[in-house]
Amino acid sequence: MKGRVVTTSNEGAKSTETSGKAPTGKYRRRAIGLAVSAAVGGFLFGFDSSVINGAVDSIQQDFGLNDVITGFTVAIALLGCALGAYLAGTLADRWGRLKVMLLGAVLFFVSSIGAGLAFSVWDLALWRVVGGLGIGIASVVAPAYIAEIAPRQIRGGLASLQQLAITIGIFAALLSDALLAGVAGGADEVLWLGLEAWRWMFLVGAIPAVVYGVIALRLPESPRYLLTKGRTDEAREIFSTLVEADDLDRAVEDIQKAIDEDKEGEKATLRGKAFGLKPIVWIGLTLSIFQQFVGINVIFYYSTTLWKAVGFAESDSLLISVITSITNVAVTVVAILLVDRLGRRPILLAGSAGMFLSLGAMALAFSFAVTGSNGEVSLPDAWGPIALVAANIFVISFGASWGPIVWVLLGEIFPSRIRGKALGLAAAAQWIANFLITVSFPALAAFSLTFTYGMYAAFALLSGIFVFFKIPETRGMALEEAEVTFASKPKRGKSEVTAKL
Repeated sequence: MKGRVVTTSNEGAKSTETSGKAPTGKYRRRAIGLAVSAAVGGFLFGFDSSVINGAVDSIQQDFGLNDVITGFTVAIALLGCALGAYLAGTLADRWGRLKVMLLGAVLFFVSSIGAGLAFSVWDLALWRVVGGLGIGIASVVAPAYIAEIAPRQIRGGLASLQQLAITIGIFAALLSDALLAGVAGGADEVLWLGLEAWRWMFLVGAIPAVVYGVIALRLPESPRYLLTKGRTDEAREIFSTLVEADDLDRAVEDIQKAIDEDKEGEKATLRGKAFGLKPIVWIGLTLSIFQQFVGINVIFYYSTTLWKAVGFAESDSLLISVITSITNVAVTVVAILLVDRLGRRPILLAGSAGMFLSLGAMALAFSFAVTGSNGEVSLPDAWGPIALVAANIFVISFGASWGPIVWVLLGEIFPSRIRGKALGLAAAAQWIANFLITVSFPALAAFSLTFTYGMYAAFALLSGIFVFFKIPETRGMALEEAEVTFASKPKRGKSEVTAKL
């Protein structure tokens, strides 16, 4: 908030974290219910991201694809995600959160049907882009909505539901892939209605898309959005179901004050003096990029192919992928329970350390890989189990930290006047980074898995360094206070700082 002066101190920061009582009873249940409903968008995100895992080899064989085209087909949906995420912020600020959620559900539904009935690789790629648009929209609107309806005392846990939903979506996709392939006798075998099992892997995605659309029609609009449109009575009515009566006026007044101050300041823009963008926007972009550059989605997009390459049968590889996804769900639950107790910063630092060590172990394991005369890769002696264990430790480290916590921070660090646009840009950057990692993996794997996982380990190390120097703690703060914390630059020995965005 340009030109705004905020007085802070160590005591003030401490009191901020403990001021106000957490909602109880019906208020807490209401907030959790709305957050869970909105997080279904995260389920679609996870489902779409991983459903192709069990279909990759069949698609490559049926359409006669090389490694480059295979990687492009897997990754092209992410370009649609990037565009959808970029547009979502502007659309959400213009139309409201719920209409944009509904648009995302429709796009994903159409994509699921189209991909399942695809007649060529280019047709399949087109439908994956359409689905990507819908998932990109959901990836922005869901965390924004949750952050805007969540009482500040439990906002971290509720915001983490987005990542939990993503992990459950990943689990559901991999489980359905395994079940469908198991019933058919293989992903490339005919299952029902003359369609191969891999096609049904895409078709079942229509079910959660319909559920998300129905939910979008029944949720209340974000009270923050309503206040920006001058619909104060509607916003108060919704807030009255989320916060205690004695906290209602304060909640509405705080947000209305921030909105009024934003209107008096510069127009909503992401532009700034730091290489064309505001510094806070660069922080969000960097968090998003690091979340993907550690290579987490290689595990969820290519794990079946990866474990087949080191000696596991298709059925075993699918089972391993399902077990990995269950682990991901479990540790995400742990992160949700701890984020408002331990804070964002220590969890991120611990996660970076765990990812660095486990990815380093994977790089070491694959340095002993042996390539047979037919081109198949295998890991001798104990290196196969070591790689498998390291991969799951990597998933644990990510799922308990960078997976959910980045979404929490993205939902709370941006000023309200640019939150929609900034979230859109940060999510778009995340999708582009995801695309680069996904499209490059087949070629990099063919070159050297040791180099590939070593590169991901280096990014994990850099992510921890970035958090250590650039990310302050926002646990227990109201959204407006979290914004100021990131905008402020405390000077040693000073109790007052000037916040300038």
